[in-house]
Amino acid sequence: MTNDDSDRRANIEAISAVTLATHNMARSFEFYASLGFELHFGGPEANFTSFVVGAGYLNLLAQPAGRHWSWWGRLILHVSDVDALYEQAIRAGLSPEAPPRDAEWGERYFHLADPDGHELSFSIPL
Repeated sequence: MTNDDSDRRANIEAISAVTLATHNMARSFEFYASLGFELHFGGPEANFTSFVVGAGYLNLLAQPAGRHWSWWGRLILHVSDVDALYEQAIRAGLSPEAPPRDAEWGERYFHLADPDGHELSFSIPL
């Protein structure tokens, strides 16, 4: 290896996918489909399901009932219209934490937990 090779660095360019665990694929599939996520692979009866999110994917992976997890963090998704998505969630019978609001850091957002407790934040830059 030459000195030039030892100075090479790779850049992290993007998140390709996020995979969330679920205990009930059909219930989770319905939740994400009701919000307008586009199916890429799998479905309500699959052990692995993938939805298209921009240039990447949101994946669901079925887990056995005995496997438990605690709060892991928050997935933040930019959307074209936060208020329209909030209304869509309400019409689908979902329960967002609170209505959309403008944040001091320059985004309009709302939070919503999926059926397995994974926290999602839908936002748009102001």
